[in-house]
Amino acid sequence: MSDTTAVPDGAAGGASAPDKSTRIALVTDDQAGELLTLRRAAFVSEAQLYDDPHIPPLTQTLAELREDMARDDIVTIGAWEGHRLVGSIRVEVEGPKATLGRLAVAPDQQGKGLGTTLMFAILNYLPEHVTEIWAFTGKDSKHNLALYTKHGYEAQYDEAAGQLTMTYLRRVLHAVDAQPVDDSAAGSSADRS
Repeated sequence: MSDTTAVPDGAAGGASAPDKSTRIALVTDDQAGELLTLRRAAFVSEAQLYDDPHIPPLTQTLAELREDMARDDIVTIGAWEGHRLVGSIRVEVEGPKATLGRLAVAPDQQGKGLGTTLMFAILNYLPEHVTEIWAFTGKDSKHNLALYTKHGYEAQYDEAAGQLTMTYLRRVLHAVDAQPVDDSAAGSSADRS
């Protein structure tokens, strides 16, 4: 089970950049239903990998999602192509630490660099005092682990969660990590790797 990434995103090879018309912005409460739909579509492959249809991204209700999005310590951004939400990422901020979660890309958009774009774009939405970002994913989620390590995350430890083993990864942030994002055309930020 992974709460963090449902996106192969070219982890095993070179991913192409997202379309230049991709727009990155905060996800609003009005868009919660679309976000819920995106996450469910994106996390089906994780549920299949672990033979568990009850992973949190698939069981979260719309009311629970809205409650999560309303929290002051949560930042959720999305990637849109036209009017369609094609990707999203959520970060929970706790002091100098941010924990990445629910990185999701629509199945038909995976492998195009959108997950990478979101991983870097979220940095622009974090408070300045954040110095490290953590992620976790199932130990058997090879694509997810490859994506994170490709972008500077280092495995810190494994922890059992029921019958699953989660791998926790950490990336120390530097001033050069966050790059200005043009909300109207975020596709240009995909090739920072």
